[in-house]
Amino acid sequence: MPHFRRGASSPVESLKSTPTMLLVSYVLLCFAAIVSITPFLYILSTSLKDTNSLFSYPPDWIPEQLFWGNYAKLFEQTSFVRWTLNTLGVGIAITGLKLVMDSMAAFALAKLRFRGKALLTTFLLLLVAVPIAALVVPLFFVVRSMGLLNTYWALILPALANPLGILMLRSFMVSLPEDLDHSARLDGASEWKVLTQIVLPLIKPGLVVHAIFTFMLQYTSFLWPLVAVQSDHMQVLTVGISSLKSNFVVDWGLISAASLLATIPITVLFLALQRFFLSQNLSAALKH
Repeated sequence: MPHFRRGASSPVESLKSTPTMLLVSYVLLCFAAIVSITPFLYILSTSLKDTNSLFSYPPDWIPEQLFWGNYAKLFEQTSFVRWTLNTLGVGIAITGLKLVMDSMAAFALAKLRFRGKALLTTFLLLLVAVPIAALVVPLFFVVRSMGLLNTYWALILPALANPLGILMLRSFMVSLPEDLDHSARLDGASEWKVLTQIVLPLIKPGLVVHAIFTFMLQYTSFLWPLVAVQSDHMQVLTVGISSLKSNFVVDWGLISAASLLATIPITVLFLALQRFFLSQNLSAALKH
């Protein structure tokens, strides 16, 4: 069996650092970037065309004359602004409530000792496997019996029962050394102080990841908002954009303009908080 000197690079590391492998990596990354950005460019091109130019053959990726009528029609003849405000408001409310509730539940499962903790964790794992489609009907009857249909509470309350965030934050907390909270308890710190002043600051990247994941999940939610609210002024973006399609005529330019604008808030959020993703990935890599 061959032995390598300490500090010497292994054959695998040498292979990764060769110019050929670097070139192949860059080519693959460029190809993946082109594949990812092509649908976005197509939607942008479609949103700037009038109805007569949409079905021209061969298709023009760059319109000869930019048509801004789709955006004007979107703001003047639809409730797009109200849909956007509903989506952002519901998403922010759910994200904030989930951070508070899930962090406390995750702390109990990760750092406290009580009877039935393993069984409860297993039960939460099983709940994650239940698809939302299987819960729509019972959720509808529960929300209707509470008189919350067609209200913001109908959009917010059911989303709080998703246990995935609890398990996500629990995995971050379990990775922390137990000596930290044990030392704090010996110094007289309460469990609330251990959570807020020791645990949560150490898992800040995990909290940001959880917040972004929760917000994106609600931002793109379609099935439950379609069932829970009926009036146009209560709709969210996904349902509102879907309602732009009529039974006989589909204005693809209008739908493309709405879809393009709908991607802006979530893109800005991700770009603003991407450093937390990088720091979390780097810390995970250093652990391994």
